[in-house]
Amino acid sequence: MKIAMVGSGYVGLVSGACFADFGHEVVCIDKDQSKIDRLHDGIMPIYEPGLDQLVAKNVEAGRLTFTTDLAEGIGGASAIFIAVGTPSRRGDGHADLSFVYAVAEEIGANLSNDAVIVTKSTVPVGTGDEVERILRDSGVQHRFAVVSNPEFLREGAAIGDFKRPDRIVIGAEDDFGRDVMREVYRPLFLNESPILFTGRRTSELIKYAANAYLATKITFINEMADLCEKVGANVQDVSRGIGMDNRIGSKFLHAGPGYGGSCFPKDTLALLKTAEDYDSPTRIVEAVVKVNDTRKRAMGRKVLDAIGGHDGARGKKVALLGLTFKPNTDDMRDSPAIAVAQTLTDAGVDVAAYDPEGMELAKPLMPDVTMCADPYEAIENADAVAIVTEWDAFRALDLDRVKSLAKAAVMVDLRNIYRPDDMRERGFAYTSIGRE
Repeated sequence: MKIAMVGSGYVGLVSGACFADFGHEVVCIDKDQSKIDRLHDGIMPIYEPGLDQLVAKNVEAGRLTFTTDLAEGIGGASAIFIAVGTPSRRGDGHADLSFVYAVAEEIGANLSNDAVIVTKSTVPVGTGDEVERILRDSGVQHRFAVVSNPEFLREGAAIGDFKRPDRIVIGAEDDFGRDVMREVYRPLFLNESPILFTGRRTSELIKYAANAYLATKITFINEMADLCEKVGANVQDVSRGIGMDNRIGSKFLHAGPGYGGSCFPKDTLALLKTAEDYDSPTRIVEAVVKVNDTRKRAMGRKVLDAIGGHDGARGKKVALLGLTFKPNTDDMRDSPAIAVAQTLTDAGVDVAAYDPEGMELAKPLMPDVTMCADPYEAIENADAVAIVTEWDAFRALDLDRVKSLAKAAVMVDLRNIYRPDDMRERGFAYTSIGRE
């Protein structure tokens, strides 16, 4: 089957490469000529482990191609995926659907065969209805169906998530759409990956509801971590204790500086706006968003407390280790590190930072932060070391070298990757999240 993937960003490129690896003929389409040129040269526009090898393998096999010509790219495709960005709209927080609708109009003007148009982008309830209206108004002469197929990919583990999914959600309103999507995902169905067929609006809501629930779990355990610090309990044991309950589960119960990234911040906000539009307030999600935003700067204040508080911080140096919102990605969107760094620089602290993949994207977001070539350069003469992202490289720091380079053996571990007793035995003034 031929598949067209409109949008060659994170979701589109990973999905397209994986579909090609299943044996489909896939063309990835993007208006950004420089991005397409880089892909032709084997240069990935994002950092995702294993993606460069997967793309190269399928390009060499002739199953994966790239183009800026949408009309050419969708020609003969049985399934046309829309995988463009839906960022939060400036001013009101609604998802910006202008890219989705522009693609729908262009598909309508160029569709030359029967096809299923699939919204892979994360979109609010009712978007598929509007895409269908746009296509009908464009005067399409061929049979088509509009289907919702949300993605559930974790950055840093996206290829594995695509090939071994917990579930595949397909929102379709007719047999044509369902039949084509069964063929698209037939390789996974043979591996017994569960496929959930729903109505289109239900599928659209599943994506937002899932992300809001996961964001709620993160925010809940972060508040429990604050309570643990007050009462002298250990949040990691609390997490294990409740996570062993099968009704709850252990995933997304790791205390930290708050959630960020491409999905949770914008999707929780978009869900709030959708709920407001339908006069159905979601107070729990509203509280989650507020608590998470507040927490990020609170983590900056936690670092300040470790170097003598706000009033005594001016002129001191802090080494920030980890800038991306999570490890194994270069994504800086809504990263807690941005708020932590801003809180420190607002207090007059000299901030030096290192991240294995995110520094190029971080530079314009942190103009007052010095980017360093490795963690030890950042640590040199620092009054404190703050671990903000749990990259594997930071789990095995040479702690003796850290002590010899730093001005003071002070560590603020915002990801709880070290053991408090071990660190104190080594002579560190050590602070973590929700542990004694």
